[in-house]
Amino acid sequence: MTGEIAPDTILSVQDLKTWFVTKRVTAKAVDGVTFDLKRGQTLAVVGESGSGKSVTSLSIMGLLSKPGAIAGGKILFRDRKEQVHDLAAFAPKDFRKIRGREIAMIFQEPMTSLNPLYTVGDQIGEMIALHEPVNRQEARSRALAMLKHVEIPDAASRLDDYPHQMSGGMRQRVMIAMALACSPSLLIADEPTTALDVTIQAQILDLLRRLQAEFGMSILFITHNLGVVAEIAHDVVVMYGGRVVEQAPVNDIFAHQRHPYTRGLLACTPNAARDIDATGARHALYSIPGSVPPITALPPGCAFEPRCEFALEACRAAPPALVAAGRAGFSRCIRSAEL
Repeated sequence: MTGEIAPDTILSVQDLKTWFVTKRVTAKAVDGVTFDLKRGQTLAVVGESGSGKSVTSLSIMGLLSKPGAIAGGKILFRDRKEQVHDLAAFAPKDFRKIRGREIAMIFQEPMTSLNPLYTVGDQIGEMIALHEPVNRQEARSRALAMLKHVEIPDAASRLDDYPHQMSGGMRQRVMIAMALACSPSLLIADEPTTALDVTIQAQILDLLRRLQAEFGMSILFITHNLGVVAEIAHDVVVMYGGRVVEQAPVNDIFAHQRHPYTRGLLACTPNAARDIDATGARHALYSIPGSVPPITALPPGCAFEPRCEFALEACRAAPPALVAAGRAGFSRCIRSAEL
């Protein structure tokens, strides 16, 4: 055992710091992030671009590019043999043993992840052969079974298609088939529905829910869309400026937000009951004032203070601590009890 992790937890990120250090500047893209993901459940990590959510997922997968590196903290992962590993201390060769087999990842745009020169059947089969002792025929047979699992119509004939011959939704299903080919216990989904239209988004979310129940896997779901979170998550972590600003069960997040940033994100989500009045007139969709500051130029106090309608002078003095808020949540706001 390399660290403490609860029996019902598959992933425990503890005070993770991922920094990009150059001669001129240190960008603290992830600065002290902590959360737990329970077995068989979905944890959504939410935030705008630049909040640190994708860097967190890349840290877990060991896919950071230079000059990015883990500067501190632990990433405790429980494998299928119930052994706990600290991924933050892994060397690249260690990740090759678990990436794809124990932990898999799907990305926002499958065309950048799938090889355009190989058929989808060959690519899924290669993933299987890389981790399991199967011959070419067995790998092909299992690739076909995975395409059927992810509900590709006429899977047998699509097995020899190239990525460009498929729609965006079909390519995303192929990526899910590749990710689940070796039955990983943890799936990281980084904005997997953002590039898809609303109807296909709903289909992909339904598919992930069904496969989660079937395979018993846990899902770390990275997104900026709280509407998607409502459909799939059990717990929610909201990030801003490289830190967790709120964390709570999904029902609590939607019933009562304890941080102004979470409240702003929810107000940005289209809602017919709120946005259309009794006469049928549509109100302008709310947007949070300003923009996310560069991670190298965060304000000295609360990172969200320049955009916050609830800010006090004390918010400018020092970064607030993450404290218990509500029934089972946490908030990084000195006014969380008032919200």
